[in-house]
Amino acid sequence: MSDRPFRPLVMGIVNVTPDSFSDGGRHGETASAIAHGKALVAAGADWLDIGGESTRPGAVPVSVADELQRVIPVMEGLSGAGVPLSIDTMKPAVAEVAMKAGARLWNDVNALRADGAPQMAANLMCEVCLMHMQGAPQTMQENPVYDDVVGEVEAFLLERADAVMAAGVPKEKIWLDPGIGFGKTLAHNLALMAALSRLAGHGFPLLFGASRKRFIAALDRDAAADERLGGSIAAALHAAASGATMVRVHDVRETVQALTVHAAIREAD
Repeated sequence: MSDRPFRPLVMGIVNVTPDSFSDGGRHGETASAIAHGKALVAAGADWLDIGGESTRPGAVPVSVADELQRVIPVMEGLSGAGVPLSIDTMKPAVAEVAMKAGARLWNDVNALRADGAPQMAANLMCEVCLMHMQGAPQTMQENPVYDDVVGEVEAFLLERADAVMAAGVPKEKIWLDPGIGFGKTLAHNLALMAALSRLAGHGFPLLFGASRKRFIAALDRDAAADERLGGSIAAALHAAASGATMVRVHDVRETVQALTVHAAIREAD
């Protein structure tokens, strides 16, 4: 057994927003966000995901100019942090500037459905992550309905991957994300998590994000966002066992430790 057993990559979250569900406003200033990103790297983050527009249920959209003003100075400040950077945005114009500022991955909760987004990704030659979301952040949790949530999410992700490849993005640059909490009830989220190995079996790396999400509170006494560490780690460990390539989390140090121990136990079996 190696000293450093294989585990999924860990993506640390840097929200440069006043209204994100878990840490909105905590790192809204450039200097604070940069310091937070560097602290996440020191804690073991393999990637940093930088976002300037909240996608929590009911979130209010922001303009391209405002989003750029939030994220680009942070992106530039973290470009030498020693890990790859991701830009969390639905806007092609923001992704374009972010790539010039040092980003490598375009993490899009809208799965590159904005006008011109697939073509922009092809032109940028960047990696992309396509996430499933039913509806829009403003309304996605009002009444999400599926006949077969796993089959529908799977079909959507594969269709979007085909569309992005048709625009010129190579398959090896495409990640998929089932979108836990984005237009899903507790039952939908649990069904998707139970089917992660199926979703990971299509030849695309899988990004999994369940950190501090509302489904944890639904299972545990309505726990506040900063009281969901145990549930977040449980979900990350399940994702690791199901073939996820990377987990996107707030609590980097604790998640890295949990995944490392989990991987060591599996390797010793």
